[in-house]
Amino acid sequence: MGVLVVLIIPSFVLFGVEGYNNRADRGAVVAKVGDIEITQQQWDAQHQQEVDRLRASMPNLDPKMLGSDQARYASLERMVNERLVAMASEKQLLVTSDQRLANYLKQDPSIASLRGPDGKLDMDRYRQLAASQGMTPEMLEAQVRRDLSGQQVLSALQASAMASQQQSDLALQAFLQRREIQIQRFSPANFVAKVQPRDADLEQFYKTHSERFRSAESADVEFLVLDAAALAKTIQLPEADVKSYYEQNIQRLSGQEQRRASHILINAPKDALAAERDKARTKAEGLLASVRKEPKSFADLARKNSEDPGSARNGGDLDFFAKGAMVKVFEDAAFALKKGEISGVVESEFGFHIIQLTDIKAPVTPSLEAMRPQLEADLRQQQAKRQFAEFAETFSNSVYEQSDTFKPIAEKLRLQVQQVKGVSRSPTASTAGVLANPKVLEALFSEESISKRRNTAAIELGNNTLVSARLTQYKPAAARPFEEVKDAVRSEFMVDQAVALAKAEGQARLAEWQKKPDLAQVGPALIVSRDQNQGQAQKLVDAALRTDPSSMPSLVGVDLGAMGYALVRVNKVVPREESSPQQKAQTRDQFQRLLSGAESAAYMAHLKAQFKVQILAPKPKTSAAS
Repeated sequence: MGVLVVLIIPSFVLFGVEGYNNRADRGAVVAKVGDIEITQQQWDAQHQQEVDRLRASMPNLDPKMLGSDQARYASLERMVNERLVAMASEKQLLVTSDQRLANYLKQDPSIASLRGPDGKLDMDRYRQLAASQGMTPEMLEAQVRRDLSGQQVLSALQASAMASQQQSDLALQAFLQRREIQIQRFSPANFVAKVQPRDADLEQFYKTHSERFRSAESADVEFLVLDAAALAKTIQLPEADVKSYYEQNIQRLSGQEQRRASHILINAPKDALAAERDKARTKAEGLLASVRKEPKSFADLARKNSEDPGSARNGGDLDFFAKGAMVKVFEDAAFALKKGEISGVVESEFGFHIIQLTDIKAPVTPSLEAMRPQLEADLRQQQAKRQFAEFAETFSNSVYEQSDTFKPIAEKLRLQVQQVKGVSRSPTASTAGVLANPKVLEALFSEESISKRRNTAAIELGNNTLVSARLTQYKPAAARPFEEVKDAVRSEFMVDQAVALAKAEGQARLAEWQKKPDLAQVGPALIVSRDQNQGQAQKLVDAALRTDPSSMPSLVGVDLGAMGYALVRVNKVVPREESSPQQKAQTRDQFQRLLSGAESAAYMAHLKAQFKVQILAPKPKTSAAS
């Protein structure tokens, strides 16, 4: 079922808002939709917005996934599809009326939450919502209108997709068919000893595969950080401010008065019958008369009579507590007593209490000198946050306006320009601080940053921190001399040759066993399917499932790349277990979504041809399936 879920997600799902950028240089054109061009800068901005949104919703997501070439290319494809659907909706006159837009916004939960008790929209909060997405309210509404219009292009087609139970059964039977197989593997590890490389072989291998032995891309970087923590270190505090802050907060610093009390509880829940509560009160009053005659007997009476299991065995002792720790009526009574006094009968939601105050712990007022480190740290932190708010706009504007240097803004705000050598595009174990942040690295190694050596825009990292960085020296990946990488060349040559020998041996056995099936040496039988691969490589399972059922049993060879070679004897088709009515209904729904997705994808392909869509950026290579 998991495979089906992946298959039914159409690649044309639209989301995100195109970023706006004011720089004159918009970069190279990476795609065209009719007469509309998508530039490198627009692509970068769109991808960054999607990355930020995904990080916010899934903080534990691996940053390497978000920064991969495949993820970036997927962002470009979504931009193309977004513009394509917009053009199609415009041509087909699928407009969204003001009334439909208003109804949609009225029902949107994020906007509905901005309405007050009177039903009116809080415009200030509405502007903040739009601003959080980099837009004005007008831009947000225009974007929603475009999205609603675009949805009409595919909604009718998707709704028309119908699948019968027979269709879904046939499709699922084919897709999830089970087969009994046996496997013989030829592992490269068994052939390494047969490889005897010569220097000439290694040099030729190095020339043929030089891309494997290139030095990693790296850069020397300088960067500037504006953060409240750094600002706090530069703040000088007048003694008068420290004293004033101490006096204003002396009560908070001193803590609360604590009291120690013992009690005798006679249980009587507030929902008990009146007769039961009266009986409990009478008992409590009798005990009160006894302890007032003999105050020293309080602990003994508590042990024998109190119905509070937590304190009764300790003679009713509740230890020290401050205000807020007990129910209010109990607290009020305890804090009204003097040391050694006994209260009257106190009624609470738990029953009836008799309270004896046994001790008072007055709050200790610490001296100014004792509290000075904490007071100064608090004051610096408060002032640093205010300074950060004042400096943030200046920092952001300056790193953009004077994009070839950090010196002026560093001097103005008394910040230190920091330098690091050998920074790579992806964070490593040795990378620390802001340069380990994927957002900073992505901006730093963008095409514009590399080509023009400009300061990146101010990047907000949270916790009152802004950072801008620039490349001072860039070293692209380059071929390393043969002598420097000879050992690595030897290791890779050995592996490649062992893989080739394993494949050759497997293919030889395949040819032999196909002629004489009785000689085939294969392992125990397994039953595999697409949703239950039994730990086998997907490539192997796919090869077994592609075998013609009419020619079984049959033997097929599977090249597993670095894992070697495998011979698979496919014995027979194994029927699937009968599904329950509920499972059949689920599979029909899944197949219908799959069918809907396929029809929509076909229609999108038609639109791309109609509007002459071109994606000029090269599509990244995907790794071979194992």
